[in-house]
Amino acid sequence: MAKTIIRFDHATFGFSDVIALQDISLEITEGEFVGVIGPNGSGKTTLCRAVLGLMPPLGGSLQIFDCACEELRCHHRARIGYLPQKGVLDKNFPITVLETVMMGRYGALGLFNRPSKRDRDIALEALSHVGMEDRRNTALGHLSGGQQQRVFIARALAQQPDVLLLDEPTTGIDITTQHSVLDLIRHLHRDLKLTILLITHDINMIRSSVDRLVLLKTRLYAAGPPEEVLRPDVLRQVYGKDLVITERDLIIVEDYHHHH
Repeated sequence: MAKTIIRFDHATFGFSDVIALQDISLEITEGEFVGVIGPNGSGKTTLCRAVLGLMPPLGGSLQIFDCACEELRCHHRARIGYLPQKGVLDKNFPITVLETVMMGRYGALGLFNRPSKRDRDIALEALSHVGMEDRRNTALGHLSGGQQQRVFIARALAQQPDVLLLDEPTTGIDITTQHSVLDLIRHLHRDLKLTILLITHDINMIRSSVDRLVLLKTRLYAAGPPEEVLRPDVLRQVYGKDLVITERDLIIVEDYHHHH
């Protein structure tokens, strides 16, 4: 039996006056590739923060690995590699590709220990997993958006995590690059046996890659194989009139206002 590594049990998150996620029960098992979808403001970012241990539940419980602790510095944080939403990078910021990936080692190192040759080897191996080892001495700001995204994935891999948590990894890069980043994520899932939690707007792009989809809008509306979750009757509950279904694709109108 696959082991459960993340367990939400009737968990509610938010602030006393604003509930962001309510009464969520969800288990994620080792080695699963789970996509998390839902409208803007549906609680996807809160889910991220919860898994990272930045937001303890107001009610119910969240257990990560074997640990239900509220300790931010708990050892289990290092086992979650995190790719934040892509920000805009200052082209002139003087940091190289390898230095960026080495930052993934600091959680493992403690801040004041000098990185060892082994840390450097782990960082270089992470770069080779994403096909960027030959750019190790390039300034990060000189890379294309897609290449930067690969380097940030390598930084997460350098932690040698069990879980990769990716927040909108395909937003803000062109469509060809989106496909190549998604291919990379699929390969990492297969080759490194990682558990992947991918938060996204791009339902059509990930639907064929994920084992399960989780549909959120403050509550958990559905969790299951993509073909079960992506039924018009299920999606309409969450997206309402913003949903347009063509023969091949689902079009969610609101996303076009945000990204185009």
